[in-house]
Amino acid sequence: MYVLDANVFIGAHRGYYDFDVAPSFWKSLISQASINNIRSIDRIQDEIISPDPKNADRLHLWTTDNFKSYFERTDSQDVIEKYAEIQQWAHSNPQFTSSAKEEFANVADAWLVAYAKSKDYILVTHEAYNPDIKKRILIPVVCRQFNVKYVNTFEMLRDLKVSF
Repeated sequence: MYVLDANVFIGAHRGYYDFDVAPSFWKSLISQASINNIRSIDRIQDEIISPDPKNADRLHLWTTDNFKSYFERTDSQDVIEKYAEIQQWAHSNPQFTSSAKEEFANVADAWLVAYAKSKDYILVTHEAYNPDIKKRILIPVVCRQFNVKYVNTFEMLRDLKVSF
């Protein structure tokens, strides 16, 4: 099972797989979700779906109409415990700046890694591993620290044998 970062949806929508260019990409997400190969989490849904319907873009509308039931909740005890462990590691790590730690505490990234770890899922993100960065806490750095496997969208699609 794969769990998707917001940048998988946002990057596709704003670039290489826009709805007009590659509708089959979006159909494949729904298809793969319907057979329990992919999911995302409620915190990612919050990043994609605008609280103000007047600001709804095509990604917001597609998500609401097609993918909303595939965002899993992060309020289970196992996820919360992993989340606390990840936040403790981040905040006690002298490598990261205070602003990086603050941002990490306020975005979905730690929740995403905690969910993937507690469910033994593969995390899908477009962030690249960079162990030396100080101004951001990158998902791949956290994944490696907590032994969570991660891939990018293209690796996931190949593994799932999706073609357009």
